[in-house]
Amino acid sequence: MRKKHLEIVLEGLKGFESPKPEREQYSTPATVASELLHFAFMRGDLVDTVYDLGCGGGILAIGAKLLGAEKVIGFDDDKEVLEIARANANRLGADVEFVCSRIENIGGKAHTVVMNPPFGAQVKGSDRPFLRKALEVSSVVYSIHNAGSLEFIKKFISPSVITEYQLIDFPIKRTFRFHTKEIKVIKVEIYRIEKRIEG
Repeated sequence: MRKKHLEIVLEGLKGFESPKPEREQYSTPATVASELLHFAFMRGDLVDTVYDLGCGGGILAIGAKLLGAEKVIGFDDDKEVLEIARANANRLGADVEFVCSRIENIGGKAHTVVMNPPFGAQVKGSDRPFLRKALEVSSVVYSIHNAGSLEFIKKFISPSVITEYQLIDFPIKRTFRFHTKEIKVIKVEIYRIEKRIEG
């Protein structure tokens, strides 16, 4: 599936119905999701088991399945949004499993994690448990972070390494009362991280 076609398919998915600002529950835009997924697909990382940590409405999980991942599991601790994710997957005929779990309780093993973790704008450091867990359960991680996070992420994930990254636009629709614009575009970086073990 071409990147543009994937973006069009994902554009129709529903996101959060009652997002919580303190949890930074922003839906991943279809443009960003298709960019991350195409990035992973072109590098052969969407083949075996794929986890989506903090999956929200399931856009990354569903897209991974549409691109041929064998088994996809989306994890979130918000039961309401998981119902939306299941409905989204059913609508597209994507066989994705959705599990209600806090990030620290996720187990098992995946080849690849795809995720759009909280950026830490509301609660500092809220992306860190996601990075820790992603590297615990998988060999390869694709993760979205605020532009300018590169040096911090490099240090935080060491001895694992960022092998490649892309700088892209992330349009945020007016979601909360404190938003003043209908759409605000911020710069984000998508990192491809490979797990390395010391010694």
